[in-house]
Amino acid sequence: MNHERTGQERYDRPRMRMRRPRLRSLPVNSLIPNILTVISLCAGLTAIRFALNGNFELAVLAIVFAGVMDGLDGRLARLLKGVTRFGAELDSLADFLSFGVAPVFVLYQWSLNSLGGFAGMGWIAVLAYAVCCALRLARFNTMADDHHQQPGWTQNFFVGVAAPAAAGAAILPLVLVFQFPGLEAVLRSPYILAPYTMGLAALMVSRVPTVSLKRLRVQRTYVLPILLVVGIFVAALTSYPWITLGLCGIAYLVSIPITAMRYAQLEKLHGPRPAASAAPQPAASPPVAEPHDAPGDPRPNQLH
Repeated sequence: MNHERTGQERYDRPRMRMRRPRLRSLPVNSLIPNILTVISLCAGLTAIRFALNGNFELAVLAIVFAGVMDGLDGRLARLLKGVTRFGAELDSLADFLSFGVAPVFVLYQWSLNSLGGFAGMGWIAVLAYAVCCALRLARFNTMADDHHQQPGWTQNFFVGVAAPAAAGAAILPLVLVFQFPGLEAVLRSPYILAPYTMGLAALMVSRVPTVSLKRLRVQRTYVLPILLVVGIFVAALTSYPWITLGLCGIAYLVSIPITAMRYAQLEKLHGPRPAASAAPQPAASPPVAEPHDAPGDPRPNQLH
């Protein structure tokens, strides 16, 4: 019996060692950013549903809500120290649907599908916008590890128009028509919206510097005035939503050339950023200059 028990124990020990370890439990706080990302994804899908039903006002509000959720999830992830590779990939997929597909689908249902004999041009504009958004997000994911090679002043700029900002600019004609119905004959014209949509697509993958507020720091003396401005903005948004959103979209489009000029001034003041290929590399693997890391290229790699 002792020999049998000893043999059984020897047989069980390898099986015990082969058992997989239990999954480590995660705090609920670390799931909050991913929950907001999923809500943003659902809002983008809901905007498509509203557009199919012809309810374009709710479709626009769903896209705006998706933008708010997208602005909160990344900041909460950094605040709660819950930044993960899974969360970053999920955020990119949600951004593509909510800001790369939903806005142009709404535009297509609203106007671009009525180009008459040039109906295919409206769909080409939709495809160009979606493809450029996907390329932008893919390039951001591959270049996310290069931000440490940039000087500090470049962190206040994006390269090109960010996907949420492009989505806001895409739905700007609808917002203006909701507030000013007399402009519908002009702003709803597919012959105007198709070039406008393709222009936004080009801006997303361009190297034009645009403003970024992610790393903006506020001095203590400006805290109360900024909170007052935020309170006034929320009051205006709830009382006059369309005109408030329209003014925000127009202000962003106007800021693009101003930001580009400001970037050029800072570039002259501080000099171009150091090339990524200038970093010391092992002799066995010499650095290879990529197109975005070419020597003397002063433009930052931050995209999203």
